[in-house]
Amino acid sequence: MSSARQYFTFAEPPNLMPVECGAELGPITLAYETYGTLSPQQDNVVLVLHAFSGDSHVASHEDGDSKAREPGWWEFMVGPGKGIDTRKYFILCINVLGGCMGSTGPSSLNPATGLPYGMDFPVVTVKDMVRAQKMLLDHLGISRLVAVIGGSMGGMQALQWCASYPEMVASAVLLATTMRHSALSIAFNEIARQAIMADPKWQQGSYYGGEGPELGLAVARMIGHVTYLSDEAMRRKFGRRLQDGCDLAFDFNANFQVESYLHHQGEKFVRRFDANSLLYITKAADYFDFTTVESDTLTNMAGIRFLVTSFSSDWLYPTYQAKELVRLLKKNSIDVSFCEIKADSGHDGFLIPNSRLTGLIAGFLKRVQL
Repeated sequence: MSSARQYFTFAEPPNLMPVECGAELGPITLAYETYGTLSPQQDNVVLVLHAFSGDSHVASHEDGDSKAREPGWWEFMVGPGKGIDTRKYFILCINVLGGCMGSTGPSSLNPATGLPYGMDFPVVTVKDMVRAQKMLLDHLGISRLVAVIGGSMGGMQALQWCASYPEMVASAVLLATTMRHSALSIAFNEIARQAIMADPKWQQGSYYGGEGPELGLAVARMIGHVTYLSDEAMRRKFGRRLQDGCDLAFDFNANFQVESYLHHQGEKFVRRFDANSLLYITKAADYFDFTTVESDTLTNMAGIRFLVTSFSSDWLYPTYQAKELVRLLKKNSIDVSFCEIKADSGHDGFLIPNSRLTGLIAGFLKRVQL
């Protein structure tokens, strides 16, 4: 049955989990939530993978405390009668390794010191995140997935699932994602990281117990948030409108509505996210490169059906990048469907209610055979 946040801990010493950078990590805790009912045959599991600043709370729960009943980040998509129907599917969503929403990350206690890891936390990759998720599925006894579904960095995780564990995956839905970051995407991530590290309160990552680099993190979020929108969306929402009742102030406070909006987004983000986690997760996304996948891996993926969807106004991961992925899959005789959704909402299009997107995913899942 549906359950609010749960935790799974593994890789207890001495059985640590190796990570790609050459280090070993453990113990590791993953926070996860489930929705719907697992079938007796365990053949109705859909793994939803969140974007970089997301968490396991993909949708609200009917029972549990008030926090569990709060809307999730994909509330319009996951639930009874929705695109990913909880009356039919058992949905699992896991907070990524390196995160700060219940899973082990740089803010977690380092058992060797009894203090938060900070920058002693090893640099992890998307492949490491997926390996940790696989350990949780093994613990739950799940050996087959109807689908792996993810947008943005969640799409990277879904691709990695297909590459690492193709025998477990029947289908994959990849939304507003890419095979690898462009120089532009890496550049924006590096600017965000530098905003944090330039804050004197960052203290080389050892700020736990103090105020922390709140200004740097807020600026980093402001930078990132702009990349998730589009010129048209910002024109429609803000234009050059000034704050209500204001004239030009001839100072450097937030005078335009868009300035105030970005300040609000930064302040809100600081209250819920860890600065070091942003450093680690953006670096993991920058390191991801599916274009280097070996031909044998692609051959092993031949039994997986793909739905790749882009958004016309997404300039962070533009449609041409989605088409590059489609061409690679088709070149290797992999069943793939592609759709570009016309929308002016930018990269965040997959997070905004859209009847066409909901219908695409629901229709695709109906055709999946385990």
